Amino acid sequence: MLKTIQILQSSSSTTSSSGLISSFSQRLKLKNNKITLHPNCVFGLSLSCISRKSISLSSSRKSTPFLPQIRKKAHFSTFRASSSSGMSFPHTDSNPDGPSSSSSSAPSVTIHSSSGSTRKINFCQSCGGPTKYDMPDGEEKMRAICTICGKIAYENPKMVVGCLIEHEDKILLCKRKIQPSYGLWTLPAGYMEMGESATEGAIRETWEEANAEVDILSPFAQLDIPLISQTYIIFLAKLKRPHFSPGQESSECRLFALDDIPFDSLAFSSMLVTLKLYIEDRQVGRPKFHYGIINKRPGTSPSEITAYTLDHHMKS
Repeated sequence: MLKTIQILQSSSSTTSSSGLISSFSQRLKLKNNKITLHPNCVFGLSLSCISRKSISLSSSRKSTPFLPQIRKKAHFSTFRASSSSGMSFPHTDSNPDGPSSSSSSAPSVTIHSSSGSTRKINFCQSCGGPTKYDMPDGEEKMRAICTICGKIAYENPKMVVGCLIEHEDKILLCKRKIQPSYGLWTLPAGYMEMGESATEGAIRETWEEANAEVDILSPFAQLDIPLISQTYIIFLAKLKRPHFSPGQESSECRLFALDDIPFDSLAFSSMLVTLKLYIEDRQVGRPKFHYGIINKRPGTSPSEITAYTLDHHMKS
């Protein structure tokens, strides 16, 4: 093991991960034929730390080099230690497949993406200290509480905003050039950024995905999806000018007549519900404002867009 660490240190100048490997090796200690991690091993980040349990080394078994898999993006927050293959970093928040399962015999951090309403937080995202689950005074839910700094980890749903753009009795749709749902059609929409309003986010997403400038007309729908902890807010909008083209995340943008909307090739349940509600409104008069809860069937993938029920539907 020590030889491996020396090799990592000697090659640090020629690898893009030199700072991380050097920092990691400096925090390893050899004691009684065991490699233990320094309690405050955080790799320079305040978001990550692995279990303080030591990793035993077998003298009779030669293992593969203890090399961390390094992603180019510094977007990870935690990682898990595996007893068989070293370390592996989690998927980013854009991963629709949810958390990776880990062996019960290995000390681990449970990793979860945005796809899932429950997750376990083992370490404080402020100081890296271990957490315990308890119910804070005055609250009714168990929370992850840091045993070092006392900070409570609160988790909140993600907000998705977008535009339903009307132009000459047609609707503007974008074909996705990214996963999930690559090659399928969607309204221009995406996650709100910090520091912006819902309307600002919807206008920005429309520009990024369709290179289209729009004016917001009115809110059209708020759709909650508890299973994946997301809320959609869709606005009715119109083009300032009849110009649009695929953005970086789109391969094609097109105006569809209502009868030509590709319902069998839509990307998400939220888009299916939104467009169906819009067509129903147009058939009886003018668009209304809708609220509803999209309850996805547990275990379904993003491609199963019809596996839902629309509950508590209200309109005004």
